[in-house]
Amino acid sequence: MLTDTLNRPLRDLRISVTDRCNFRCIYCMPKEIFGPDFQFLPSREILTFEEIARLARIFVRLGVQKIRLTGGEPLVRRDLEKLIAMLARIEGLRDLTLTTNGSLLARKAEALAAAGLKRVTVSLDALDDAVFRRMNDVDFPVARVLEGIEAARRAGLWPIKINMVVKRGVNDHCVVDMARYFHGTGYILRFIEYMDVGNTNGWRMEDVVPGAEIVEQINAVLPLEPIGRGYRGEVANRYRYRDGGGEIGIITSVTQPFCGDCTRIRLSAEGKLYTCLFAGEGHDLRALLRSGRSDEEIAARIRTVWTARGDRYSELRTAATPRWRKVEMSHIGG
Repeated sequence: MLTDTLNRPLRDLRISVTDRCNFRCIYCMPKEIFGPDFQFLPSREILTFEEIARLARIFVRLGVQKIRLTGGEPLVRRDLEKLIAMLARIEGLRDLTLTTNGSLLARKAEALAAAGLKRVTVSLDALDDAVFRRMNDVDFPVARVLEGIEAARRAGLWPIKINMVVKRGVNDHCVVDMARYFHGTGYILRFIEYMDVGNTNGWRMEDVVPGAEIVEQINAVLPLEPIGRGYRGEVANRYRYRDGGGEIGIITSVTQPFCGDCTRIRLSAEGKLYTCLFAGEGHDLRALLRSGRSDEEIAARIRTVWTARGDRYSELRTAATPRWRKVEMSHIGG
């Protein structure tokens, strides 16, 4: 088993297939920075599907059990189902999933499932249409995301997780409505504390709604009880409704860090390897791929990176650390 300096195993690989997105969410890709003139990666610099699949096979041999496709918005990558089919055939891979904003899911869910995708996570920050449009900042209606979620369910992409990033003064008043809407449906709703990923989202500690406060809000109307984590490396604190209406998760990277059990590594669209969501520098695997290195040589590089890993940003976070230079979330996924 490959472990880092804090004895954390390598189990989860997140692959960004594009740095582009059709939303401009205020906590991820603010329009002021990612405007019409922003220079995204040219296609020649982005890993091909064959290159991604080759790296994925190497990672699985090194112990990775779960692969999640991210972006940007992964569904804007053309013919993504072809990559999914390649990944689904990797022997030893236990879980293949994808995180999406849901905007294109209604017309792509069946093809994704047919290609071998197991399940999806959908970002949905409000049910109130006006709030949702303000947060995605491209005037996209919430009804079309809900259509995508239902299409994913019909296609068998199950279980489906719904992620809501909660920002004080923006959508924190929507928490209970979200809980009520998904209560009893089988969907797993997860609330995420607003994080200081990257350097462009204007993060301030006072904008964070602590997970404990979110639980308190929901518990007042839909009583909850805590349940244990399902596996090592699971990031959510889990709660179930006392009336049997399902469960929710609370992801508390700011107020209750979970670095000690982090088993994730991230591959950016241009082939850089990041050992933390809050990392500043990546390790170039594309150069190895395109210079004719063998699988064994690439695996050796990955081993070196992981075994030297000591990241625990969220445990060290202070009011000052958001000024550290960090890779943007849109570049390596959440």
